[in-house]
Amino acid sequence: MPVHPVHIDDLTHRYGSLTALDNISLTVPQGSFYGLLGPNGSGKTTLFRILATLLNPSEGSVRIFGADPGTHPARVRQHTGIVFQGVALDDELTVLENLRTHASLYRLQRSAFQERLARLLPLFGLEERLHERTERLSGGLKRRVDLVRGLLHAPPLLLLDEPATGLDPAARQALREAIDRLRRQEGTTIVLATHLMEEADRCDYLAILDRGRVVAQGTPASLKQAVGEETLWIECDDPQDLAECIVRQFGVSAQVIGVRVQLSGPNAHDLLSPVYETAGAAIRSVTIRRPTLEDVFMVHTGHSLHENGLPAGETVS
Repeated sequence: MPVHPVHIDDLTHRYGSLTALDNISLTVPQGSFYGLLGPNGSGKTTLFRILATLLNPSEGSVRIFGADPGTHPARVRQHTGIVFQGVALDDELTVLENLRTHASLYRLQRSAFQERLARLLPLFGLEERLHERTERLSGGLKRRVDLVRGLLHAPPLLLLDEPATGLDPAARQALREAIDRLRRQEGTTIVLATHLMEEADRCDYLAILDRGRVVAQGTPASLKQAVGEETLWIECDDPQDLAECIVRQFGVSAQVIGVRVQLSGPNAHDLLSPVYETAGAAIRSVTIRRPTLEDVFMVHTGHSLHENGLPAGETVS
């Protein structure tokens, strides 16, 4: 059997009585860009800490290139580059000093260190920043230095925890382009934890997490296709009543999410006129669009990615 960069089977983790991860299973293919999409509290951070050898799971198994992070952490770390959400750099040091300090932790020889710098600095546009003090760099540049730091020992797997959080649009775009260059030139497998839809949409594969469970897996395109060719969102005064009315009169499935009713299908727009004739006075707004990952998340969880505290939606059929 092939040895995958990451293979997780029936993984559960508890903090006392709180279940942070609930029986999740997933496999990250070699060379892929794999996203873990979910809101705060979905279990992404706990899973990331387990992959980073910082936490042992309560139950289940994790293998990184065939090694158990709990019993062989040094082996796993040698194969893994880790970039946490908070920048792990010393502001008092220059970029070069920060990188040299990290290289010493992996006992990189001077020649190997210089070789990696020559390869990575152009990838991330940092050739002219090597002797600048880190405190003078923008947030986007610090993030790129952090990525170089995590890649110095040439790991085949890179773990990224919310790398775009706190960056302005230009810095996010520069980071995306740098990661794309990295994948093309080094073939690195990347696991990205994010709550940002635009970041998740760029991944080859996604696992969508909510309340500690993987609620959907697949390519972004296949996940959106499964929702339907169109989605119709109707905001109204009484969404439960409207959903039941739609089911009675038109025989389609309707999902109540917050103050909205969601309808999906190849011809969802065909329902717009008859629904208006039936309940026009109660309708506040209507949106028709192709499915997005936000739609995928709401269909599988019953709430928005940014409304994790709401109760789950109800499907009326």
